[in-house]
Amino acid sequence: MLARWFQAVCLVAVTAAVPIDRSKQSAEEEQVEEQKVEPPDTGLYYDRYLHEVINVLETDNHFREKLQTANADDIKNGKLSKELDFVSHHIRSKLDELKRQEVSRLRMLIKAKLDATMGENAQVDHMSLVKRFNHIDAHNQDTFEAKDLEMLIKTATKDLENFDSARHEEFKRYEMMKEHERREYLKTLDEEKRKAEEVHFEEMKKKHKDHPKVNEPGSRDQLKEVWEETDGLDPDEFDPKTFFNLHDTNGDGVLDEQELEALFTKELEKVYDPKNEEDDMVEMEEERLRMREHVMKNVDANHDRLVTLEEFLKSTEKKDFNNNHDWETVDERPVYTEEELRRYEQELNRQEAELNNRAEQLRKEHEELQQRQLELDTQKKEYQQAVMQMENRKAKQSQSQQEQPPSGPNGELKFQQEGQKSEREPAAGAPGNAVLEAENALPAEPPGHIPEPEKKQEQQNAIQEQ
Repeated sequence: MLARWFQAVCLVAVTAAVPIDRSKQSAEEEQVEEQKVEPPDTGLYYDRYLHEVINVLETDNHFREKLQTANADDIKNGKLSKELDFVSHHIRSKLDELKRQEVSRLRMLIKAKLDATMGENAQVDHMSLVKRFNHIDAHNQDTFEAKDLEMLIKTATKDLENFDSARHEEFKRYEMMKEHERREYLKTLDEEKRKAEEVHFEEMKKKHKDHPKVNEPGSRDQLKEVWEETDGLDPDEFDPKTFFNLHDTNGDGVLDEQELEALFTKELEKVYDPKNEEDDMVEMEEERLRMREHVMKNVDANHDRLVTLEEFLKSTEKKDFNNNHDWETVDERPVYTEEELRRYEQELNRQEAELNNRAEQLRKEHEELQQRQLELDTQKKEYQQAVMQMENRKAKQSQSQQEQPPSGPNGELKFQQEGQKSEREPAAGAPGNAVLEAENALPAEPPGHIPEPEKKQEQQNAIQEQ
């Protein structure tokens, strides 16, 4: 199946080994358990896209049949990609959608990276940058074609063939950083504490090296130890073919890298314990990788990253299989030289200087922005005060105009003549005019000696006479 090619060519086993459980299970339970197993992460930036394409292609019967008859070379060199023209239409539609999603994801990745380095307003042709990725045909961004499958297989094969060396380089940087930090820490101590720290460091190194003998991976002694302690079988009845079938946990007829690394658990437990201060689990994973590479180099004849039963049995027939050489662990061999450490520290200093310069630049920009904000706040207050002054001035002018008497065009005052009537006064002859005039003619207060009822009667009589 294509998944087996994926494990053979694209699998990088980074997961921890799990002890083998020999409890019997029914076929249905094993099938359900197998379905729950998640495919390992290859570490590639297009890992999810690779998994999804493989899962879709496996659902097509024609493609799966062709794959079963294809050899590793036909798969890796891209010949199998021509069979894509014969898969069903709905499979092609799913692949088209996967490709469009991957192109969209690459666009967002490019934009995020450029925004972080060049600023959000940078004008960049993102689609031209997408074409730099080798696992996808960016010239056709809408449909998944045979060229896409060919590029995906070749790129994954090439990238993962170099993946182990990249992991070794990453481990070297880890070790150099650890030593660099230790030396920098010693510089902060006085002479007495520094000597005590150096003594403690040497004690931890000595304690770490005090462990049982580590068998050479893939040797007869190493496999017999697994046979006895993990499988619980009689070491005198060791049988290579039975051993192979026991550790081919998924029953596909080959040992992949994960299944091989599971064989090294007992050897690693002799050297590393997560509870011990002197044991580094990162070094343990590097040790696991070195053991797997050693076995693959001696057993994997066709270099397809899988060990077949035939290859395994042939390796047990070699003379070296019975010669158990001492295995040199990571701590027993130098990972880097002093010159490499010196260059690494120079690079760290350069990066630190760049970061400091960038931090200083950002600090200045922050201060400039704060100053600009203060200036804007000041301008805002001045503008608000100006607006309030204008509104107050308008209100005073409006009030002043209402209080002044009418004036002529030259500013002279105008007075109302006696014959003119106020607009508020009733016109002559209008109803109630006589009453108003009579009321105005009456004294403001009635004589004090006239009783109140008589006052009202006199007023009414006066009105009637008029």
